[in-house]
Amino acid sequence: MAKTIYDARSIGMMMDLYELTMANGYFLQEEEGRRVAFDVFFRKNPEGGGFSVFAGLEQTLQYLEGLHFAPEDIAYLRSLGLFDGRFLDYLGAFRFTGDVYAFPEGTVMYPGEPILTVVADLVQAQIVETELLAQINHQSLIATKANRIVRAAAGRAVSDFGARRAHNNDAAIYGARACYIGGVAGTATVAAGQDFGIPVSGTMAHSWVMFYKDELTAFTKFAECYPQNCILLADTYDVLRSGVPNAIRVFRSLREKGRLTGAYGIRLDSGDLAYLSRQARKMLDEAGFPGAKIVVSNSLDEYTIRSILEQDGKIDAFGVGERMITSKTDPVFGAVYKLCAVEENGVMRPRIKISENIEKVTNPGFKQVFRAYAPDGHSIADVLARQGEDPAALEWLVDPEKPWKKISTEGMTFRPLQKKMMEAGKRTGAPETISAVRERLRLQLEREVWEEEQRFENPHRHYLDMTPAYYREKMELLEEKA
Repeated sequence: MAKTIYDARSIGMMMDLYELTMANGYFLQEEEGRRVAFDVFFRKNPEGGGFSVFAGLEQTLQYLEGLHFAPEDIAYLRSLGLFDGRFLDYLGAFRFTGDVYAFPEGTVMYPGEPILTVVADLVQAQIVETELLAQINHQSLIATKANRIVRAAAGRAVSDFGARRAHNNDAAIYGARACYIGGVAGTATVAAGQDFGIPVSGTMAHSWVMFYKDELTAFTKFAECYPQNCILLADTYDVLRSGVPNAIRVFRSLREKGRLTGAYGIRLDSGDLAYLSRQARKMLDEAGFPGAKIVVSNSLDEYTIRSILEQDGKIDAFGVGERMITSKTDPVFGAVYKLCAVEENGVMRPRIKISENIEKVTNPGFKQVFRAYAPDGHSIADVLARQGEDPAALEWLVDPEKPWKKISTEGMTFRPLQKKMMEAGKRTGAPETISAVRERLRLQLEREVWEEEQRFENPHRHYLDMTPAYYREKMELLEEKA
């Protein structure tokens, strides 16, 4: 488990104050035992993309299992003068005992569908909102951005170089985790390698070259230390007149000594990377080093990587920092946590939020979500259904934006997306390895998600349909609240 900046105190205090003011109010109104359901969902894909990547579930489950309030937490809350003493006593003995249903981590996801649902007593369900959204919003954003960058690299390795530009330690470590889920080959962040088993990589910075009297001496001494991983930073002074020629001298020396047996090559961190990589590749090949790798870094993202490759840049691997670890071009994911059902006389009754903004009208009820597949295995749409419904038993579905259309289910197969991840506050299974999560995403993109959905510009839209019974339920609620 990653060591976070919250380790020094109880994780229970990671919340917005209004979670506690509402919880105190519910407690005073004797509503705390009412069973409710809250959905986590998001309204749009980052950067106009065709899909997003679900990440952060593991940390969410860890949080819920360990959630409690320490004596110093209760003392601080008491000092605010806002809360009833009986409520503070309740918090002093607090443990989460609810159920959690969620997509498996690494699942491709789309706007409007419940990616995680909490079913719990009202106070419990309310106070977990902030931390759930913080974990899911951050890691889903970074995993989605990383996957875009990996796809732009077109099979070339991408490494996370972003820790120093991340927003804090947690953002660096969990961001590296999300990047790996998204498909990067490794990270430079040592703590993420230790905590999550992510491959780590990194050789030298400009300071190594600047410390020694000249570049050749710096390269030679580094090669003496690391002949099996000799990636030399070639842009400290002059890439083509100094950096590459000196790297070639070092490679020749290693080869003559029989020590050029591991990974070797150069890294470029400035300048016109397309032009410099082409020239460097030519020089390395002509010198007899076609196996030398060219790694590039410096403010890269999917757009700059694609541009470099379109200009025939000769790149073997990309080190990507600030623009991936912060998702600089679209830094807000926007998942929300909304009440969708309240238990009345043992039955979960739907609740709906209505807004002047159509996209903010919620999908009500404690429901199911399925993925619909064509006979060739590609996913066609996702489907919302009432609990207990089986879309495969229906003849048609409803497009809620064009309800007059009947969408035939002939030839379709359906897979439920949410699984019960926690029951009565305890996990229903062992934690998944990060490799399994990463592989789940890779296989979905390879086998299920249309290439048209994976375009960066104007991707094909993945539809969220409804069963007729679920659509009617939503319409009845809208009419009732109108």
